[in-house]
Amino acid sequence: MTEKNLTIREIAFFFFPLILNIQLMSISHTIINGALARLDDYVTALAGMSVALVVHLFIASPSYQNHTITIAMVRGRKSLHGVLIFIGLVAIYVAAMLSLIAFTPVGDFILIKILGTPTEIALEAKKALYILAFLPFFTGVRGFCQGLIIRARRTSLVSYATGVRVGALFVFLAFGHKFFYGAQFGAFALVSCVVTETLVIAWLAWKTHVPLEQNATEKTIGEVLHYSFPLAYSSCLQQTIPVLISSIIGRLSDGALALAAFGVIRGFLFLLAGPMRNLQQAYLTLVKKMADIGPLLRFSFVTGIILGLLVLLTAGPLNQFILGQLLGVKTELRQYLQWPLAACSVFPLLYGLTNLLRGWFAGADQTRQLGRSTFFKSLFLLILWWPLVTWQPPISGIAIAISLLLAAEILESGYLYYQRQQQSEQIRHAAPL
Repeated sequence: MTEKNLTIREIAFFFFPLILNIQLMSISHTIINGALARLDDYVTALAGMSVALVVHLFIASPSYQNHTITIAMVRGRKSLHGVLIFIGLVAIYVAAMLSLIAFTPVGDFILIKILGTPTEIALEAKKALYILAFLPFFTGVRGFCQGLIIRARRTSLVSYATGVRVGALFVFLAFGHKFFYGAQFGAFALVSCVVTETLVIAWLAWKTHVPLEQNATEKTIGEVLHYSFPLAYSSCLQQTIPVLISSIIGRLSDGALALAAFGVIRGFLFLLAGPMRNLQQAYLTLVKKMADIGPLLRFSFVTGIILGLLVLLTAGPLNQFILGQLLGVKTELRQYLQWPLAACSVFPLLYGLTNLLRGWFAGADQTRQLGRSTFFKSLFLLILWWPLVTWQPPISGIAIAISLLLAAEILESGYLYYQRQQQSEQIRHAAPL
């Protein structure tokens, strides 16, 4: 009996709950910022929390692939233990690095000397990191359980757990202010709601009873670690892209305006293009044979076009309503970023293609290629850093930022596509006549 081909309907039911999950996570951060904005010294609290999260996101980036690794690797008890060992090692590393910044003078050097954070805000950020240092252990377990549930194609449960997180957040905000203040209050609320989400997702993963494959060829612990670490440093390098772009445009003649515009555009791309990263998990979970690739490609293309049109509408006809009325962006800044934002309408398509290719390489146990592709993307920006800063091109800083962002994405997808074609050629030549 032949296995049925993958359908667009199956892909949609798998994919769209994961989009909801991203939006709910974004909402929880917005709620925390709203609570901090109501404090007396709200500027210091918001700035301290922002700096703490930037540091946390960068250091914790090796753990962002935990659910992908779980989907790709866990086939039985041996591989399950291997994945848990990797997750534990990464969590210990992240917690140690965060603690180093939070509790030692190293934090002052990084926050004040390297990042240029004002002393008062750096102190507030360190207070937040006191609590955020506990977060990696819970996000590690959460990613593992999410991977198990995604592999079982129960993605709605992932969104459900995040919905519980948002509901619990209001409870922690209601009484947390009695014990914490400033950025530390925000960190307490964030860690508490993530712990709640982790407990819920762990219970759901247990109840789902994800079947382990009988007599499956399993990876050893060493093979799991060999597979996982390239994904970890690839995630870390991905976080350097916006940092490198910001460090370039911040040194241009319109640096302040360019940085503000880049922040606004990145926020929209997170909401409207960020969901396309779930195509990597979709590929690993749903594609079982060559015939399944076609429907997933069509779904990616249609979804990318729709999201791109939303970006285009935001840049054009809805510019004044969304950016002006809803977000309160000033007219000068709206006009300044209008055309670069419109150029970003192709980004969801590019990002979707990149993540489908990443899914193929992850499924083929070739994660080293993913590490190389991200390394080349970062190297590309590093090479351009000095000429752009020295030359000071006679165009707007935000136009340069978006050009670099799109070029870097094209470079990564082009590299992965080329490597994929090369391997297909080798397989064809190796096949018996």
